Amino acid sequence: MCGISGIVARRRVNLTAVEAMNALIRHRGPDGEGVWQSADRQVVLGHRRLAVIDPTPAGAQPMVSPRGDLVLTFNGEIYNYLELGDDLQADGSTFNSKSDSEVLLQGYARYGEDVLRHLNGMFAFAIYDSVHRRLFCARDRFGEKPLLYVDGPGFFAFASEYKALLSLAEVSHNVDTDRLLNFLNQPRIGLDSERDTVFREIKQLLPGEYLFVDLESMDVSVMRYWHPQTDPALSRLDDREAVERFRSLLIDSVKIRMRSDVPVGSCLSGGLDSGSIVCLNRQILGGTAPYHVFTGRFPGTGADEWPYAQEIVNAANVTSHLVEPLPETFLDDLPDFMWHNELPVGSSSQFAQWCVFRLAKESGVTVLLDGQGADELLAGYEQYFREYLTALRASGDYDREEELAIRSRYPAALLGPKQSLAAQLPQPLRYGMAQLLKKGSDFRFGLSRSATNRVRAVNGDVGAGVTALTDKLLEDSFVAHLPTLLRYGDRNSMAHSREVRLPFCDHRIAELSLSLAPRTLIGEAQTKRLLREAMKGILPERVRTRWNKQGFLPPQESWMEGKLLGWIEETIASPAFAARGFWNVPWWKSALKRLQSGEHHMAWELWRPVICEAWYQYVITRAAGMPKHSVFAATRGDV
Repeated sequence: MCGISGIVARRRVNLTAVEAMNALIRHRGPDGEGVWQSADRQVVLGHRRLAVIDPTPAGAQPMVSPRGDLVLTFNGEIYNYLELGDDLQADGSTFNSKSDSEVLLQGYARYGEDVLRHLNGMFAFAIYDSVHRRLFCARDRFGEKPLLYVDGPGFFAFASEYKALLSLAEVSHNVDTDRLLNFLNQPRIGLDSERDTVFREIKQLLPGEYLFVDLESMDVSVMRYWHPQTDPALSRLDDREAVERFRSLLIDSVKIRMRSDVPVGSCLSGGLDSGSIVCLNRQILGGTAPYHVFTGRFPGTGADEWPYAQEIVNAANVTSHLVEPLPETFLDDLPDFMWHNELPVGSSSQFAQWCVFRLAKESGVTVLLDGQGADELLAGYEQYFREYLTALRASGDYDREEELAIRSRYPAALLGPKQSLAAQLPQPLRYGMAQLLKKGSDFRFGLSRSATNRVRAVNGDVGAGVTALTDKLLEDSFVAHLPTLLRYGDRNSMAHSREVRLPFCDHRIAELSLSLAPRTLIGEAQTKRLLREAMKGILPERVRTRWNKQGFLPPQESWMEGKLLGWIEETIASPAFAARGFWNVPWWKSALKRLQSGEHHMAWELWRPVICEAWYQYVITRAAGMPKHSVFAATRGDV
C-alpha cells in the first residue's frame, strides 16, 4: 500500500511540486520514497512506499521496466500476482524482484490496457509509456484505492489524496457547496459517486475505469473496463450449489489476501462478516499459527459487541486487542482525523474505525482483513426486504406468510401500511411548518431557504440488475453507499500506515451474488442467507444466527448529549457558522435545545453541521495556508 503522485505537462514540470505532493502523503508510505523524471522533464512521477510484498529495495518505486520504456507508480495490491507472474514467465517475461508491482508492470508490457482484466486486486496506478508518449492510469473495480486528478491548462496532475493536489499553485481549494449540501442531506450517498468532487477543480477516476493522457495534445480519454456482469443461468442454481460455489470463492478470496511479507491480522466486530473472515483464516492458517484481531468496544452500552466478538476469538483461537473510543479522545484527535479523512464524515463510527487502525499500528500489524462490502453485495441490511418482496411479486413467487415472518423479526424493515402525512407534504410547506413549530428532524429544515433549493435528489440507479433486489445491491455497492465506506476505510487506515484488505470486495463474488435468485441471498426472513448457510460449522452458531445487526457505531447520542455538547454549542454559536451562508442558525439552536431536553435523535441531525464546520476549520483553512508550488518549472531551475 502506498501513495502516488505525478504531473505530466507540455513543458518542463517543477520537480519541487511533486516532491511536495509526496511529502503530504508520507503517512501512506513511510518505508520509502521515490521521484522519477523523464529526460525532457515533462513527466515527473512520485511514490511513497509502504513495503508489504517484497520489502527489499528491488520493489522500490517508481519502477522502470527492463527496456526503460515504461515507468510505474502504484498504490495497492495485486492479490493474484503469483498466478499472473507464472503466466508471464511462461510467455518469456523475466523478473528482478518478487513484488506484485513488477508483475503489474510486466503485465502492462505484455497486454497493454487489457492487463486490467487479468488483475484481482485493489489498485490505483499510473504508467508512463515513453514509446507511445502517453500516461495510463487505472483504478480497481470497486474503487478501494483512490485516484484523484486535475486536467488543467497544459498539464495533468494526479495523486492519492486531495491535499497533495491542493498544494499546487494552479489548483484552488474552492468548494462546490451544492455537492457538499447534498452529501450532508444524504450521507449514505457520499461524495464518491460522480467524477466531479467537492473541490471544483479536482476530479476522480471512478471504480472500474482507466484513462489515457496523450502527452502531445494533453487530451484525456476516460474509459470503463469493468461493470459487474450478471449471469441469468446462476439464478437457477439450487441452494446447495450456490452455497458451495460461494464458499469456495470466499475461501480463495481470503487466501489470496493473506499473501504478505509483513504481519497480517483482522478487524473484528461481533458480526457475521468480519467473524467469517477470522474463522476462515484460522482454517487456512491451521490451528496453532498466531493471528491477531482488533476490536473497538463500548462497555456498558448497547453498541458494545464484545460478547459476540469474544466467542469468535475463542472459537478461532486468536489473540485479541481491544480499544475503547472515547469522546474526549475524539476531540483531541479531531484536527488530525479531519485532515486525514479530507472530507466530512457521516457519523462517529468513522472515528471508531480510526481508533482500531491506530491500535493495529501500535501492535505492529501492518495488514488487516476486514468484512466491508458484505452488507451491500450479500443483502445484509434489513431494508433490502422491500426490494426482495418486490422481486418476488414480479416473479409470482410472493408468499404472504413470509412477509409476516419478516415483519415479525424485523419490525422496521418494511414500510408500514400508513405513511406519515407530513412526509408527503410539499417541501416548502414542510419547511415553513418546521420553522413555525420548531419540530421535525429533516436536515433541510436547518438550511437557509435558498440553500434548501440547492439540495437535490441523487439518482444512483445503475439499472443492470436481474431483479429489483439486485438493482438495489448494484446501486449500493458501486454508487451510493459502499464507495463512501471504502473512502473512509482507505483514509483511516492509511492515516496510520496500515493496509486494509476486503475479501468480500472480490469481483468474482460480486458477479456471483448479483446473479443469484433473491431467495438465495435473503430468503426465509434472513439477511445474508447465503453467507449464513456457507458458514455452517465454521462460525459460532450464536454469531451465525444472530438477526439483530449492529453497525460499528459508538454511542453517538450519549456522546453528543455529554462530553461533545460543549463542542456543539461552541460551533453553532461561532461567527463562522453564522457567516457560512447556508445554515438556518435559529433552527439549529432550537435543535440543540431539543437534544438537551431529551430528543435523542437530534444528535444525528446535529452531527452534520458541526462536522461540516470542523471540516472547514481543519481541512479547508489548513489547505488554504499550505505552501503552494507551481506545476511548471521556472526558466532557470525549479521554483
